[in-house]
Amino acid sequence: MAKRFDVVKAGHIELLVTDLEAAKRFYVETLGLIVTESDGGHLYLRGLEDRHHHSLTLTQSDTPGVDHFAFRVSDEAGLEALEEIVKGRGWFARWKEPGEEKGVGKALLVEDGFGFPVEFYFEASPQEWMLQKFQHYKGAKVMRLDHFNIMLPDVAAAYDWYVGGLGFVCTELTDTDDAKPDLWAAWLRRKHTCHDVALTTGKGPRVHHAGFAVADRASIMDAADVLAANGYAKNMERGPGRHGISNAFFLYLRDPDGNRIELYTGDYVSADPDWVPIRWRLNDPQRQTFWGAPTPKSWFDEAMPVRSPKTGSFAKISDPKIRDRPDYLLGAR
Repeated sequence: MAKRFDVVKAGHIELLVTDLEAAKRFYVETLGLIVTESDGGHLYLRGLEDRHHHSLTLTQSDTPGVDHFAFRVSDEAGLEALEEIVKGRGWFARWKEPGEEKGVGKALLVEDGFGFPVEFYFEASPQEWMLQKFQHYKGAKVMRLDHFNIMLPDVAAAYDWYVGGLGFVCTELTDTDDAKPDLWAAWLRRKHTCHDVALTTGKGPRVHHAGFAVADRASIMDAADVLAANGYAKNMERGPGRHGISNAFFLYLRDPDGNRIELYTGDYVSADPDWVPIRWRLNDPQRQTFWGAPTPKSWFDEAMPVRSPKTGSFAKISDPKIRDRPDYLLGAR
């Protein structure tokens, strides 16, 4: 019998920052993330709902970007099954021993066929649950990591891997408006919400953003006030607003290095086994913002480079195979 694995959810992400103290002022002192542990080169952070060591690591680096993002699996035996699958595809993979990443047990670090550094792990150091420690609700009142959004040249190929290889379920997708539509983006989940990862067309491999769930819409409005009062008005790139896709209320932020995160709340439960993906067209103005407001050009132009676990250098970025933006922005490159 073939070994089995079960991806549970988006687990954590490691962002590279050039000034760890500046990053701490943004993520901890302003947005309110909790410091689990720190050393000379790293800050390990979590949200109020997180039960494990970290959902966000900030690492001192000469260049900003993403070191890796990670999914948790249901048991350690599943990691060996994953190793067989990825090595069968000829992809690079190596084992990270317990403690190589603080708070994480044995983990499989993969450079997938699309150039992304993806970690799979089971064991994680438990931490105090802060859900009802209301005295710690500060800034954006971040609850947990919710999802990743990644940009890559060929969404259809990555869709086949995530759905056919890793068992993700598609909740929503975007097609181009051509007579023969191409798959432009897909929202894929393992936990029973809208998504754990979104695949979007663009220059890549790059990570577009990491999405962090907050308690409610009021938390996003409060966060905007706190950000503006602390001198971060220009760091608010887009929103507050409501997505058509996911139905979620959002605010997109750029940290002092330009790394992008999303504050996110109000999506839906998608547990039904007969779920039919919601289909959107690329030029539908309500797709990205339900209220119809256009998405800024920076949204399509800018994203976070990823560091190759095989070479230690940032991955080479390739152009998309299909157009990477709606018609209203085609002439604004």
